[in-house]
Amino acid sequence: MFRPLAACLLSLVLGACASTPPPPPAAPVALVLVSLDGFRPVDLGRGRTPNLDALARDGVRAEGMRPSYPSLTFPNHYTLVTGLRPDHHGMVHNSIDDAVLGRFETSDDKAVGDGRWWGGEPIWATAEKAGIRSATMFWPGSAAAIGGVRPSEWRPYQESFDGNSRVDTVLGWLERPTATRPRFVALYFEDVDEAEHLRGPGAPGAEAAVAKVDGYIGRLRQGLAARGLAGRVNIVVVSDHGQAPVAWNHVLPIDSVVPPDVARTVTMGESVGAAPLPGHEDEAMRRMVGRHAHFECWPRARLPARWHYGSHPRVPPIVCQMDEGWKADTPAKIARRLPGVATGSHGYDPDLPSMRALFVANGPSFRHGVVLPVFDNVDVYPMLARLIGVTPQPNDGNAATLQRVFGEAR
Repeated sequence: MFRPLAACLLSLVLGACASTPPPPPAAPVALVLVSLDGFRPVDLGRGRTPNLDALARDGVRAEGMRPSYPSLTFPNHYTLVTGLRPDHHGMVHNSIDDAVLGRFETSDDKAVGDGRWWGGEPIWATAEKAGIRSATMFWPGSAAAIGGVRPSEWRPYQESFDGNSRVDTVLGWLERPTATRPRFVALYFEDVDEAEHLRGPGAPGAEAAVAKVDGYIGRLRQGLAARGLAGRVNIVVVSDHGQAPVAWNHVLPIDSVVPPDVARTVTMGESVGAAPLPGHEDEAMRRMVGRHAHFECWPRARLPARWHYGSHPRVPPIVCQMDEGWKADTPAKIARRLPGVATGSHGYDPDLPSMRALFVANGPSFRHGVVLPVFDNVDVYPMLARLIGVTPQPNDGNAATLQRVFGEAR
């Protein structure tokens, strides 16, 4: 009596199971690359960065990341997403002269949006070619059609678009249906760099900016958790360079570095470029090349080999590197400096500890509690390519450097 009944029940259960459709496959894990411009790794763990500290503690962090030469914003942001040194991707400075294209300045929206300035192939272009949607929020280079390719979503830089709004926009992208959701997102914040330039690293305003951008990271994490995406997104937080203090009276007039009677100033600041005037090539080399008080100059063909810099035609014929804590500027800007008030700067030798950049990574693809020694920022790109499943383009990075950060999906 009971056996036929049990058999009937079993057949009903099995029939019900057979008619239940399998759950849909999980959406691919997305990658969010965040840049905190000018953020120093020494600012972690000092009580102002609970969100970054949590990411680092439960994921991966580096003792520091060595920027590429010159340690400036545009060259290094583009290096991070191409794996190419500035000498190879052509964004050789924040200010550039090109024999065909003319002048590039980071403040010139037309030049910034001209893809001819940007060599190599950024990871968002590689992703788009592979059918992977990408989205960028103010990442240098992403406003240009590079090789004719743009991200699926991008915004021209707009400083007035505040950090919280940037985060909320990214969260909106990530909660879209799978078909329109980006798998690669790049997000940029300038707050720390601006504050450190104004009063120097470690000043009250800079410390407040450090806490502010940590709040953006917290908003991103909380937003992902609220949307059920915390286990479906990898987060990589980087900076482009560190920052060094510059005493108010440690600024040289640019004419004392680049004599105007024999050479034209191409770039100023910390990495100074000069082009000899026609007919004055030998005299410019004789007067400029060598060691001087607070700076040293080289012909571009004889720059230190460890900088991997000098072969691109956009590199000025003479490059002068200021000593740490010194810079060269116009007399008008020097006159506006406040006596006794330090500022901050970068663009110095990438080997200096003060120039080290931030690297923190967390998510389902990363191991827990890994601390890496200092490594070159060109090594980030191969890792990014692996995370989104694309074949990396030829690059200067070493994929083995960050091999041990990967773990099984959590």
